[in-house]
Amino acid sequence: VRLVESGGGLVQPGGSLRLSCAASGFSFSSYAMSWHRQAPGKGLEWVSMLNSGGDSTVYRDSVKGRFTISRDNAKNTLYLQMNSLKPEDTAVYYCAKGQGSYTRGQGTQVTVAS
Repeated sequence: VRLVESGGGLVQPGGSLRLSCAASGFSFSSYAMSWHRQAPGKGLEWVSMLNSGGDSTVYRDSVKGRFTISRDNAKNTLYLQMNSLKPEDTAVYYCAKGQGSYTRGQGTQVTVAS
């Protein structure tokens, strides 16, 4: 299993970023996928989950209405569109196979600051 996140960076509060996660080594279209994040000095927390077909999503309360998870099974890629970013969204973001974070990528840094 290989998961490679990209798209992170430095953005001002209120800005947007789109994270991507390229998956390989498993049957991507057969698995739910999820995003997790780890803020400085804090533990890993779940952000969002998407079922295998891409038609059922779940978000943690703090990102509802601002983040959108999606997938392209033809491209074996998972996405996280992040809008109206806040400083408290600053974290390393990880994509993961399945609902949990056990099998995840190396992460991409998102920093929200002015």
